[in-house]
Amino acid sequence: MSSWGGQQKQSSGGLDPHLPRALFLLLPLVALAQGVKPSPKACLTLPSMEGSSVSCFSPARFPAQLPADTALLVVEFSTLARLPAAALQCVPGLQELHLSSNQLQELPAELLLPVPQLKVLDLTHNSLARLPPGLFQASTALRTLVLKHNRLEVLQASWLLGLKALEYLDLSSNRLQTLPAGLLANLTALRTLDLGDNQLETLPPDLLRGPLCLQRLHLEGNQLRALGEDLLATQPALRYLFLSDNKLTTVAAGAFRSQKELDMLDLSNNSLTSMPRGLWKSLGKPSRDMKDGFDISSNPWICDENLDDLCHWLVANKHRMFSQNDTRCAGPDALRGQTLLAVAGSP
Repeated sequence: MSSWGGQQKQSSGGLDPHLPRALFLLLPLVALAQGVKPSPKACLTLPSMEGSSVSCFSPARFPAQLPADTALLVVEFSTLARLPAAALQCVPGLQELHLSSNQLQELPAELLLPVPQLKVLDLTHNSLARLPPGLFQASTALRTLVLKHNRLEVLQASWLLGLKALEYLDLSSNRLQTLPAGLLANLTALRTLDLGDNQLETLPPDLLRGPLCLQRLHLEGNQLRALGEDLLATQPALRYLFLSDNKLTTVAAGAFRSQKELDMLDLSNNSLTSMPRGLWKSLGKPSRDMKDGFDISSNPWICDENLDDLCHWLVANKHRMFSQNDTRCAGPDALRGQTLLAVAGSP
C-alpha cells in the first residue's frame, strides 16, 4: 500500500469507527487518577449514566461476572481460544464488544443472541478461519464489524445474514482468494467495505449489488489484474476507491462511468501501461474537482499516443495529483524516466 493510501485509509471520509475503543484505552489512566483500582481479576469497571464500561486486559479467562448494565466491554490481549456460549447472557444492553488481540479460533453460534442492541463488534487479530452460520441472526442493530487480521480463507454469504444495519465491514489482512456470489446481497446499509491486503485475484461481478450507498471501497494489496466495466456501476455515491498494490494491467473504458462523486482514487503500484480513452471523463475536471486527489504513481506507463487522453486530463487536474515525481514514463526509450506531467505539458 502506498504511504499516502495508508494514511487516507485511516483519516479520510469521516470519523474512525474505532474511536470509541481508542478513547476507552485511556480509561485505566483516568480511573487511577480518580482512585478507581482494577479488580484482582484484571478487569476495570467504570460506571456511568449510560452504563458500565468494563476493560479486561490479558485475562486468564472470559469474565464470569459483569455488571448487568454493561454497555462497553473490552477483553483483549489474552490467550483465549474459545468463548462460553453464554458469555454475554448477563449483559443484555451491551452496545460495544472489543475482542481484539486474543487467540480466538471459533465463536459459538449463540454468542450474540443475548445482546440485540450490539452496535460494534471488533475481532481484530485473532485466529478465526470461519464464522458459524446464524451468528448475527439477532444482530439487526450492528453497525460496525471488524474481522481484520484473522485466518479467513473463504467466506460464505450465510455468515453475514441478519446484518441489516451494518455500515462498516473490515475483512482486510486475511487470506481470501475468492469471494462468493451474493456476499453483500443483504447489506443494504453498508457504507465502507475493506477487503485490502488479501489474495484476491478476481471479484464476483455482483459484489456491490447489495449496498445501496457505498462510499468507501478498499481493495489495495491484492492480486487483481483487471477492473471491469460493471463492478462499480451500482455505486454512484462512491467517494473513496483504493486499488493500489495490485497487479492491474487493464482498466475497462467504462469502469468509472457511474462515479460522479469520486473524491479519491489510488491506482499506484500496479502494472498499468496505458488507459482507454474516455476513462477519465466522469472524474475530476472539467466535470467536478476531486476533493482529496488521486495517485497513479509507480506504474510502467508507456507515453505514446495511447496515453494522450490521460495526459490531457492530468493537465487539468495536476493540483490534485499525489506522487507527481514518481509518476514517470517507462517507455518509449526517448521519454523513459520523464514525468507524465512533463510529457503532458510539452507541445
